[in-house]
Amino acid sequence: MAAHIFDQRFSGNKWRYLLQCVLATVSAMLVLMVLNTMANKVVIASLGASCFIAFCVPHKKASSPRFLVGGYIIGIAAGTLCYWLAKTPWPDSLSILQSHSDVIFGGLAIGLAMFGMVVTNTEHPPAASLALGFVLGPWQLLTIIVAMVEIILLCLLKRLLKPILINLL
Repeated sequence: MAAHIFDQRFSGNKWRYLLQCVLATVSAMLVLMVLNTMANKVVIASLGASCFIAFCVPHKKASSPRFLVGGYIIGIAAGTLCYWLAKTPWPDSLSILQSHSDVIFGGLAIGLAMFGMVVTNTEHPPAASLALGFVLGPWQLLTIIVAMVEIILLCLLKRLLKPILINLL
């Protein structure tokens, strides 16, 4: 039964699995410590998912800087656009846009981010949640700076550690 619960490669790589999870943990802590801010908790939460990708599949295309940074750029652009659309005063004939702005423009942010990422070949799923975070949280220029610095720092840390990392998935 235990064989069905654990990854088959785990038994031969226990220390590698532990090491990479610890490295991801420490990297996230370093990024959060350097930034010393929690500008938008939803935006910062995307860092956790990005760490997972960067450290679980460090040698896959999905964890390359093109996908990590490119996805964040698209997510920020989509989220920022939808945030401002959500805050736009709509005419009475479009009052549904005002009364349900978080739902409508939050969903639109995710869809636009997805579309932007797939057409530019920069798919990074956490960046779709990043776009949603920009709509739901208070939009600030600091939030954009924090998001970009966090993903660039994560890329630099992964690049530095890449020689000792293996793909866990």
